[in-house]
Amino acid sequence: MDSAEHLDELFDIVLQGRMKLAGDRTRLALAEGVTADEILHDACIPAMDEVGIQFERGDKFVPEMLVSAKTMQEIMKVLKPQLVSEGSISAGTMVIGTVSGDVHDIGKNLVGMMMEGAGFSVIDLGVDVDPESFVEAVREHHPELLGLSALLSTTMPALAKTILTLKAAGVRDQVKVMVGGAPVSEEFARRIGADGYAPDAGSAPRVAKALLGIE
Repeated sequence: MDSAEHLDELFDIVLQGRMKLAGDRTRLALAEGVTADEILHDACIPAMDEVGIQFERGDKFVPEMLVSAKTMQEIMKVLKPQLVSEGSISAGTMVIGTVSGDVHDIGKNLVGMMMEGAGFSVIDLGVDVDPESFVEAVREHHPELLGLSALLSTTMPALAKTILTLKAAGVRDQVKVMVGGAPVSEEFARRIGADGYAPDAGSAPRVAKALLGIE
């Protein structure tokens, strides 16, 4: 196969979530001269973009999106050493976590996978993350994006408290803050001073790229 055929095949593998084929087909493409950067930017990221679009349109559902994201992760396991040697640059860095008092992680994990699929480096702080830990992560990692998740209405105040803590620490202007979770709305996000709101994992990369001015 030529490069275009390999890229088309890998696009379909990610889009359809054909996880068992992901590693072998990626290794074959690399062996036949396709670069890791081409696989990432011309097959995987466009495929995950399409997954997000289909999810927002109602043509795909969470389980299918999750399988596509895991398929992308299988490809990334093969690509990572190559990408490092090629010096490929990511779309940016995102620190993500579920706020203090909340231990739900399925939505956060899926957002992280979708963001990785869009070419971002993701640093996951886990669940029940206190505001000070988010501040420390911003200082340590200098991310372009900070993702705050809350699944319980009782932990929504922790979203606001985290943003206030970022301001008090003098790091709020260094990062774009995205919020999301079942009880969160766009109006609430605006009210607490967040930069962006993603209603679901499928839309998170699109919102992130819009915040950063990435095509």
